[in-house]
Amino acid sequence: MTDSKTSDIVTIKKYANRRLYDTSASRYVTLDHLRELVREGRDFKVIDAKSGDDLTRGVLAQIIFEEESKGETLLPVEFLRQLISFYGDSMQSMVPSYLSMSMETFARQHQAMRDKMAGAMGEAMGGNSMAMLEEQTKRNMAMFQQAMSMFTPFSTGAAMGDMPGAPSQESSGKSDDVQALRAELDAMRQKLDQLASKE
Repeated sequence: MTDSKTSDIVTIKKYANRRLYDTSASRYVTLDHLRELVREGRDFKVIDAKSGDDLTRGVLAQIIFEEESKGETLLPVEFLRQLISFYGDSMQSMVPSYLSMSMETFARQHQAMRDKMAGAMGEAMGGNSMAMLEEQTKRNMAMFQQAMSMFTPFSTGAAMGDMPGAPSQESSGKSDDVQALRAELDAMRQKLDQLASKE
């Protein structure tokens, strides 16, 4: 029996001339089309038309790079530097799951905040709207701190909060990793503060 979830995935074939072919619509498409599929929540897979290799990751990265080049950036330069620094690092294997968990949580909270803001606008109470933004910022920071503590299982209770089974001592290398993660957390906190102040 065919898995309904698998059958819902749109297959995009990429040819040697870089053209993209949407097999579900039987037509050639552009990156803008794939961007719209993402925004609609539709899942797709890009494969090499000749070899059958999965090219989805590279195409998604290309869409991000094009969006970033338009001026409305989402990825701060410091974040990109930190991300690059993790390649080849001993913690590289942990980064994807951490980022995925963080983004999923942020997406849920973002939708909840949009719903609350819509309600607040209906009541025409600007003061309450700012209070909600401040509350949401605090929740986001708590989420990031919790994620960071899960992301650094070697950290001590004093560094990131009590964690059952955490080792009592750290090597100098692990201490450096903790410092780097603290710096990343500070950068996230500053970014959230800036977003809250703009509203």
